[in-house]
Amino acid sequence: MSYINTFIRVAADCPVETGIVPVTSKPQLPAHIIQYELLAEEPYRYTHEELLYEVHVRHKQIPEDERISRQTEIWAELFSRKHPCLRASMLPKRYGWGVHYDAEGRIAIYAMESPEYDRYTSGEDSGLTLLNAMRSKRG
Repeated sequence: MSYINTFIRVAADCPVETGIVPVTSKPQLPAHIIQYELLAEEPYRYTHEELLYEVHVRHKQIPEDERISRQTEIWAELFSRKHPCLRASMLPKRYGWGVHYDAEGRIAIYAMESPEYDRYTSGEDSGLTLLNAMRSKRG
C-alpha cells in the first residue's frame, strides 16, 4: 500500500524517546535496517513499491547483474503477494522514526525529536493525513 501526503507517527508503545539508528550483530541485515539505510541516505528517492523492491533484492543479496537482467521478473514475483505498509515497519514501531510520504508518494524518515517530526504531527498542514504506526502489543 502506498500513501501520498501522509505522515506515519511513531507507535504509541514505541519504547524509545528519540530516533535510534537500528543496528544488528547478524551478518545478514534485517529488512528494517536496509529500510533505514536507504531512506536516511536518500530521502524522497523511493516510493513504497520501489523501497520494497530495493529492500528485497538487497536482503536476498541478489547480484547487481541479475537485478538488471531479471528486474521485471523479480518485480512481478515480489508483488504477486501483498506486503505490509510502513505502519508495520520496525522504524516507527521500535526505533522512533516517523515516515513521511510526499505528494508523489516518495518517502523520507524523521526522528521523533526532530523539528520536522513536530511540524508534520502538529496538524498545521491540513492537506496531510496523519496515521499512527501499528502498536507492537495489543492495547
